[in-house]
Order: sequence, then C-alpha cells, then structure tokens
Amino acid sequence: MHTPFIIATLTIMQPDRTKCKPAATGAVVPGAAASAWLSAAVATLLAAAAAPTARAQEYPSKPVVIVVPAAAGGPTDTLARNLGVAMGSALKQQMIIDNSGGAGGTIGINKAAKARPDGYTVLLYHIGMSTSPALYRQLPYDTVNDFEYIGQVADVPMTLVAKKEMSPRTFGEFLAYARVNQSTLTYANAGIGSASYLCGLLFMSTIQADFTTVPYRGTGPAMTDLVAGRVDFMCDQTTNTTPQIKAGTIKVYGVTSNVRVPSLPDVPTLDEQGLKGFALVVWNGLFAPRGTPKPVLDRLVGALQTAVTDPAFKTRLADLGAEPVPLAKATPESLRTLLKSEIDKWGPIIRKTGVYAD
Repeated sequence: MHTPFIIATLTIMQPDRTKCKPAATGAVVPGAAASAWLSAAVATLLAAAAAPTARAQEYPSKPVVIVVPAAAGGPTDTLARNLGVAMGSALKQQMIIDNSGGAGGTIGINKAAKARPDGYTVLLYHIGMSTSPALYRQLPYDTVNDFEYIGQVADVPMTLVAKKEMSPRTFGEFLAYARVNQSTLTYANAGIGSASYLCGLLFMSTIQADFTTVPYRGTGPAMTDLVAGRVDFMCDQTTNTTPQIKAGTIKVYGVTSNVRVPSLPDVPTLDEQGLKGFALVVWNGLFAPRGTPKPVLDRLVGALQTAVTDPAFKTRLADLGAEPVPLAKATPESLRTLLKSEIDKWGPIIRKTGVYAD
C-alpha cells in the first residue's frame, strides 16, 4: 500500500535584499526563517499523510462489533458467533455480537449503516438484505450504496420442521395433512423479509396453500415456541434446527438444498420427496458502513478469508449443516455482485404478491 501524497501551495515572502544588513552573530536571517518554516510545514504534511497508514497498522485496537439483525439464539446469531471466534483470532482482537432484530432485519441493517465508518462496526446478514428493497416502500438506508462490501461468509440450507406432536410421520403425509388443515395450521417465521418468511412464502406458493403465519423477532424465539408446541411448523436454517433435530425435540420433514446435508444424512431433500425444483439455500455476507477506510477493509477481508479456510470454523459449520464459501467468494466484488443479482431476483417475486412490510 502506498502512502498518499498531500500537495500544498506555500507562499513565502522573500526579503528585500537591497535593504538587508549583515546579521549579528547568532541572529536568524529572514531567508533562514522562511526555510525553517517551510521545513516544518512539509514535516507536518508528511506526518498527516502517514497518519492513516499508522492507524490502519494499529487496527483493531479495541473489540469489533458484529451487528446481527436478528434475535439471539437464531441461525444468523449462531453463524456470527462462530465467525467472530475465527475472525477474532485472525485480527487478534475480540468480536462482540450486537443482536438488533425486528422489522424484517431492517432495524439492525440501519443501525450498521449509520455507525461510524471506522472498522469497529460490521454487519452480518443474509438473503433478507436483498428482499427489503421490495418489501419496504421506504427504507432509512440505501441497501446497495450505504455499505462497503467485505465478502460472502457461508451458505446455509434450510429445513422444514414441525412440533414433535405433529401426527404425520413423513413429508408426503404432512403435505396431505397440511392441505386439508391449512385453515388451522400455524406457521412461524422471523418476520416479513426474513429467510424463514421467504421459505414459507415459497412453500405455500408451491403447494398452493395458505397458512396462518406467526411472526417473531427472530427464529430463536420461534424455535422456543415450536419446541413447546405453541406453533405447528416452520422453515429454518440448519444452523438453528440441527441441534433440535438431533435431540429429538422437533420433527423434521426435509431439507431445502439440492442434496442431502452431511450432518443430517438420513433427512431427504424436499425435491427427492416429490416437491420438484424446491430449493433454497441462504447466503450470508459481511458488510461495513460506507466510508470505512480501504486499509481497514483490507484487514477485514483478510481476516474473513482466513476464517473461511480455518479447519475449526469449517468443522463447526459442518456440524450445523452449513458450509463456508470458497475463498473466491469471500471477496468484496463477489458479495457486491451477489447482492445486486439477488435484489433483481427477489424483487419481481415479492412485488407480485402485493405484500409490503410498511
């Protein structure tokens, strides 16, 4: 990285040499004074030019906050905590999770957008980042232009799960039961625009049914109610459902990826169970407020790339049914391209429903 140059124009009044007298011993002649002042000015300017470099080299000198636009205990929160450990190790600094859920993630997104762009606040969010421009007619931030891009983090499949007491044993049985009892079944999600909302929207559209939806501030609290039997079913990311599935506290009917998830090898995909073409994998990306200095962004990108190749991080995500992105996707350019394409993809689908969050 090159230190930027700062150029200044200096105007120096030259003395009238026709009126100058020999200087007394130890006195400073006018020309020497100007020269000394010029040297001091240049030194000050060079120091100012070097300051950003020095600050970047010192970064981070305090903990970095990861804003998660969802409640604690949910899938994005789980991913953030594992990412925070891996990136924190690379940065040699602690990363703190700030759960700011609600309003389909827009509260947390706006909080990150308005944060000081100094590298000490970053945003981790998923597919919901690309749906809010269509779901909200007015947003307090510009989804594309109010952020710097750090890179993609992980791809996470989803699972169709139900309360343990749900009588159907297979997905085929559940599908028949759901169509007959759609007026009484309750579907939990994390609010309009969330990944769980989108999965439910896609599921209802595919099977041509309509259920009573129960929105929460995140799928963490939604999962609590599902385990307690207060809601009937939901669609959520494997990072949140895998522990409950393995513990037997909920029932699982299928995964939404094109292939089975290694951590849940006995759970078939919805596609192989007859719901042809049904596939939804949640991408996750890391952002920073617009104006964050490039040297600081470079440090964050480097830490992210170290994290996605970290064996411990990969193992932990694999246990949860997720997978870090390849190194080539953990880049600002890849995330920027993905976000724009996802906005173009989901915009027409959402607008066709005529449903708005505001």
